[in-house]
Amino acid sequence: MASSSWTAKQNKLFENALAIYDKDAPDRWHNLARAVGGKTVEEVKRHYEMLVEDVNKIESGEVPLPNYRKIGANNKAYNSFMDEEQRMRNLKLQ
Repeated sequence: MASSSWTAKQNKLFENALAIYDKDAPDRWHNLARAVGGKTVEEVKRHYEMLVEDVNKIESGEVPLPNYRKIGANNKAYNSFMDEEQRMRNLKLQ
């Protein structure tokens, strides 16, 4: 039986499958549902629509990006993340 709640693992499987099955892939929704497991085609489509809505809200400024607190100067993961965020902002400004 399919469930409307999504686990972190299912979300990760969904994200990975989206990278494989783009909008032009044959049987995209069936393949995405199969890759996630335990979800119907309709649930996968709705999850995708919600993801697109969230991205659009973030890009339009309706939802601000989180203000990540720097834990320490030697926090390589944080610094790497912030460097990537800055690169993304710079690309949008070009």
